[in-house]
Amino acid sequence: MKFTADYADRADEIVALFTNTFTCSEGAEEGALIGKLAREMISTTPRTDLFVFSCHDEGDLAGCIMFSRLSYAEDDRTVFVLAPVAVEPARQGRGIGQNLLRFGLDELRHKGIDVALTYGDPAYYGKVGFAPITEAMARAPFQLQMPQGWLGQSLTDRPLAPLKGPSRCVEALNAPEYW
Repeated sequence: MKFTADYADRADEIVALFTNTFTCSEGAEEGALIGKLAREMISTTPRTDLFVFSCHDEGDLAGCIMFSRLSYAEDDRTVFVLAPVAVEPARQGRGIGQNLLRFGLDELRHKGIDVALTYGDPAYYGKVGFAPITEAMARAPFQLQMPQGWLGQSLTDRPLAPLKGPSRCVEALNAPEYW
């Protein structure tokens, strides 16, 4: 497996991966929604506010994850939120997603990012250090549909302390259907 942070010339391939993965697991409507999100993340988010990490297996795109900036009005820590995440359906269950998440989180640590948050399955994301948090710990930009899936971790040697103030996400994620 080869991991990369390069995405500039691969938008169509990445969008197709997200669309196909979510169509297979959640249906065509969800596939279209997440494909649209991936395209908007790549095309509208400044490079300073977005990290896209992908994995190639035998030359094919096998998985992709995106981290985008989440700003807290009264907090000076650098926070990024993980969303979306996709592993090509035929390659799921082989550890690609977990290895890709470890790679991405390590890259964020090396870049000096303080906190990573995500919204998903605690059992899955717990394997790479995410733990359940409450809205008192970190306010989400919108009301969470499933608050038990709000997760976070410190990427420094300090424990995760509450993030102060309201949050603001990048424009592509700025819609309640993603939360």
